[in-house]
Amino acid sequence: MENIIKNDKPTIKAWAMFDWANSAYNLVITSTIFPAYYTIITLTEEYGDEVSFFGFSFVNTALANYSLAFSYLIMVILLPMFSAIADYKGNKKAMMKIFTYIGGFACMGLYFFKLETLEWGIICSSLAAMGYIGGVLFNNSYLPEIASIDQQDSVSAKGFAYGYIGSVILQLICFLFVLKPEWFGIEDPSFPARLSFLLVGVWWILFSQISFRKLPNKPQNKNRLNHHVIKKGFLELKKVWINIKSLPSLKGFLFAFFFYAMGVQTIMLVAAAFGEKVLHLGTSKLIVTILLIQIVAIAGAYLMSWLASRIGNIKVLMIVVILWIFICVSAFFIRNEMQFYILAMLVGLVMGGTQSISRSTFSKLIPIDTEDNASFFSFYDVTEKIAIVIGLFSFGFIEELTHNIRLSALFLVLFFLIGLILLFRIPRSAALA
Repeated sequence: MENIIKNDKPTIKAWAMFDWANSAYNLVITSTIFPAYYTIITLTEEYGDEVSFFGFSFVNTALANYSLAFSYLIMVILLPMFSAIADYKGNKKAMMKIFTYIGGFACMGLYFFKLETLEWGIICSSLAAMGYIGGVLFNNSYLPEIASIDQQDSVSAKGFAYGYIGSVILQLICFLFVLKPEWFGIEDPSFPARLSFLLVGVWWILFSQISFRKLPNKPQNKNRLNHHVIKKGFLELKKVWINIKSLPSLKGFLFAFFFYAMGVQTIMLVAAAFGEKVLHLGTSKLIVTILLIQIVAIAGAYLMSWLASRIGNIKVLMIVVILWIFICVSAFFIRNEMQFYILAMLVGLVMGGTQSISRSTFSKLIPIDTEDNASFFSFYDVTEKIAIVIGLFSFGFIEELTHNIRLSALFLVLFFLIGLILLFRIPRSAALA
């Protein structure tokens, strides 16, 4: 392996730039323009919020949640194999590139998404999600390699802060096309959104090159792959699980993370669709709201990192999970725009902190002498992705059952409560002090 100097500022900056690159997908595609555009174009006078997908009928937002859940499920199956291949071939960076290009080009493909091409739009959005998931796994696995334990909270926060800043910049550019299409001579009302999807793909691929140039590589293994190597991915997960069972703090954290991640990730993925469906805010107001969330989230990531250094990671996570419970209950009762905006600001405050502290907590609890960081982070990602599958499916299923998206939001409280109870039961360790 290349000689890696921990806490090297240029390397850390390059690592954080990957968050800058791919967070544009997270903001524009999963959080703002795409869900608002999707919800608006799939709501028709003739069929209401019902859509036909390859001949099957779904509630529009439920279909979006099911397709995302399917994407995450596929990645749960594939990630162990890919992480094993990366460990065997020494090509973790190459894997990052593959997923980045899949995600970036899928976003570009969304330029052609209209109601009459619904199936194409769902397929491209699913591929974009897969590209994002895969890239994040391999980028996350660099954290314990480039930062010492005492620096991992701040480095993790730096990555999320870069992601929020980069995504906000691109969102502002897209915002101009959405709000002021006449400035650019745009007459097709669907064009600003579709152009935004195209720009996300370009942005994602372009800025990720900074990370690809600087992040270290293992020596390449030129041996051919065989079924034993593929099988090794699942054996690695089993091996990691055996190791985790002997580490009470890590085991306790993962169980807690599994449950509260069901709620956190689902809220982040459905927030814009919720705002449009419940309050009919419109694309421009949703974009402004999510932009404010991103800005607040930057402060939230650093605030929670600072707080973790004072009272410990687990106590900070307990605080944010309690706040998430309050958010879910409040979402059931909101009736006007101002209430939605206030709730959105609270989401921003805890969103960045929850993601950042969760990632750094896991990184701190990994055995220091392990050489299988990719496998450990594969396990972390598989845990999170299974949680997302369950969260999204539950959210969509309850909406289809009740035709009340507020009840779907309220149901998420159950996941947070279980996560909170499990956080209380985690044995304290020096790494979490």
